[in-house]
Amino acid sequence: MNVGMTNLGFTVFENVLSRAECDSIAKAVHAAVRGRAGARNLMSNPTISTIANDERMLRLATNALGAPAVPFRATLFDKSAASNWHVLWHQDRVLPLLKRVHCVEWGPWSTKRGVLYALAPAWALERIVALRIHLDASSDTSGPLHVIPGSHKAGVMDATQISATVNDIEAFTCIVGHGGVLAMHPLLLHSSSKSTDNQPRRVVHVEYTDRFDFGNGLQLCVA
Repeated sequence: MNVGMTNLGFTVFENVLSRAECDSIAKAVHAAVRGRAGARNLMSNPTISTIANDERMLRLATNALGAPAVPFRATLFDKSAASNWHVLWHQDRVLPLLKRVHCVEWGPWSTKRGVLYALAPAWALERIVALRIHLDASSDTSGPLHVIPGSHKAGVMDATQISATVNDIEAFTCIVGHGGVLAMHPLLLHSSSKSTDNQPRRVVHVEYTDRFDFGNGLQLCVA
């Protein structure tokens, strides 16, 4: 497994995609149905599916997981001065599932844009890695991602634990260049600030797993 992912919970890889590739992806998602922060359920988009299954992405995800990786969910985050938001410190614990199953470790459940979701336990999230593909270069003023290095190793945290961890460990700001990729563990504490400039910060967030079946009828859904 990638050393940075094991110890820090994240790794930055610069210059993975060319400017032409980033422009092509941006064009492909431009007309996607948008929410306030971007667009969900993009694995059905042919361009997004192609880049998610690109050998470069599969290699990064496989190295992070230590096992063959398959993409299952893609989301566009499109932040700018016109569409701006601040995200509090949190962990990414929600996974898309094919059907609702009664299991004490999973839930609560919700449905967003026709897809069923549930909060997942730590052992399931250990089998997930996200690759954040930067279609634009990020900067200190574009509302970049902030992370707490190593926080993923504490497992699932409640609000009190999150607050204590953020106060105890210095945050790291992830500045990633045009075409760069940030690999991150879903349990890594992260947040983002508002953009204070007029430059776009478009990121395609693709999640990968080494298994779709988590037992007891719980199966990931492609979204």
